[in-house]
Amino acid sequence: MNKFQQRQHDRRARLEARASKARAASRIVYTAAKQMASVIPFGQPVLAGHHSESRDRNTRERIHKTFGKSFALADRADELDRRAAAVGKGGISSDDPDAVTKLRAQLAELEDRHERMKRTNALVRRDDRAGLARMGYKPDAIDKLFAPDFAGRIGFASYEITNSSANIRRIRDRIAQLEKIAARSSLEHQGESYLYREDIEDNRVAFIFDAKPSKDLRDLLRRSGFLFSPTRSPNGTSAYVRKLTPAAINVAAWLRPQIDQLLAGR
Repeated sequence: MNKFQQRQHDRRARLEARASKARAASRIVYTAAKQMASVIPFGQPVLAGHHSESRDRNTRERIHKTFGKSFALADRADELDRRAAAVGKGGISSDDPDAVTKLRAQLAELEDRHERMKRTNALVRRDDRAGLARMGYKPDAIDKLFAPDFAGRIGFASYEITNSSANIRRIRDRIAQLEKIAARSSLEHQGESYLYREDIEDNRVAFIFDAKPSKDLRDLLRRSGFLFSPTRSPNGTSAYVRKLTPAAINVAAWLRPQIDQLLAGR
């Protein structure tokens, strides 16, 4: 199991554990609400004007709120279960060692679809239904291609072609960025009271401080997109990380002299 798969496994396990905890809490609160409600005889109305009216209404309100808390915890558990099930299914992560391979496959599909859209529009403009049939379109699909939309357009709308081109460029740029990062080597630079690291395998740029940095320094790191990572902060150190991208490397290069200056002025 590589680091990416381990992180996914750990994230899924954390969400499942939180869901289990919320569901257990929901059951406990629900049982408490039932016990509270059991003191009121079934069908017993509030006795208006009786000396017990105020206390009775307050008791019923607490019961209602306790049941509501139980249902809210159950809903929270369901949401956490959904999030756990969705881990790893939200697209192609840059942390995935196979990201470039998967993106190239996605790019090939997008390019094929883009060319198909362009060929389709060319045949629609020529009113070549036979050509569309040879491309694999069924008769009802061909009829839909010739049915004008709200703006009187037939075939694929120009915005669909434009969006397709934009998606292709985005995937190409992302592949180029990942390949540029993959061509680098991991490096470390020892600063005063901190270690700067570019970790290719972990896909992170990190500032690892010997101790918790000052508030000014923490604020500077957060403003620059570097967030505290407890899992990367062993033995009292304090790691602030950001995903490894060309932009992150440039920001880190800009940050380092400022960090040095802040630490020197302590």
